Amino acid sequence: MEEKVKCLIIGSGPAGYTAAIYAARADMKPVLYQGLQPGGQLTITTEVENYPGYPKGTMGPEMMEDFKAQAERFGTDIRWGYATSVDFSGAVHKVIIDETTTIFADTVIIATGASAKWLGLESEQRLNGFGVSACAVCDGFFFKKQDVAIVGAGDTAAEEATYLAKLCNKVYMIIRRDEMRASKAMQHRVQNTANIEIIYNSETKEILGEKTVEAVLVYDIKNKVERKLDVTGFFVAIGHQPNTDLFKGILDMDENGYLITIPGTTKTNVGGIFAAGDVADHVYRQAVTAAGTGCMAAIDAERYLAAKGIH
Repeated sequence: MEEKVKCLIIGSGPAGYTAAIYAARADMKPVLYQGLQPGGQLTITTEVENYPGYPKGTMGPEMMEDFKAQAERFGTDIRWGYATSVDFSGAVHKVIIDETTTIFADTVIIATGASAKWLGLESEQRLNGFGVSACAVCDGFFFKKQDVAIVGAGDTAAEEATYLAKLCNKVYMIIRRDEMRASKAMQHRVQNTANIEIIYNSETKEILGEKTVEAVLVYDIKNKVERKLDVTGFFVAIGHQPNTDLFKGILDMDENGYLITIPGTTKTNVGGIFAAGDVADHVYRQAVTAAGTGCMAAIDAERYLAAKGIH
């Protein structure tokens, strides 16, 4: 099956849906494919309290349903399916969906997002959203005056540990090696924060708790002993992986795989291809910033079409 569209959006988090709202209102008749995780990372988040316009907070999956309904209201064609290969070499861009459908698109907005890296424990996935989180900025507030643990040794882990230290009673920082990978400035910040305890040469063995996190079992690699930390929150800060494998060798990306855009825009190195949300953002990674770049991508795409005389 083949089809020709003016605007194709790949991905359905805040970036994809916001791009769809703007593109649909600009009469670009966008077609949006939801991908492997419809709604994106917010669907594995429970409460969202930092998105403007929801004074009482909302649940991540419900918020994404709101975004979807708004995009559909303006005529976005939202479909199941995910992009399996792309060819951006021609004037019209070619995207294969589910290895069966070929979409020819004048513009493509990539909003495939990023996925948090996890430790791979069964208990980590089971308690995800129930005390286990991959975003301290999103969820730290729910652990005010409580004891929490964070695993990771880089700048992000150091930054999130100091952020949590402002809210929480105690923060245990679990590090595999005998040193941190974070920059010296970030290391000093962590070491000078009184309520952060760094546990070196250790790995997380198990997260304990039936319905919510009750404790964490940590294994000391050097001394070969186990230690139980009584915590109610467990944060994983070992990095994110942008979902960009599809575009390797086609679009410019940094050493970690994040798409590179022309500063101040969502334009990639290929004309008519735009990147929005976490796929191009390893700094902020918030729903509100993703939505902002989704808006930018739709406007950039609309101007691209106008300049090409495509109506």
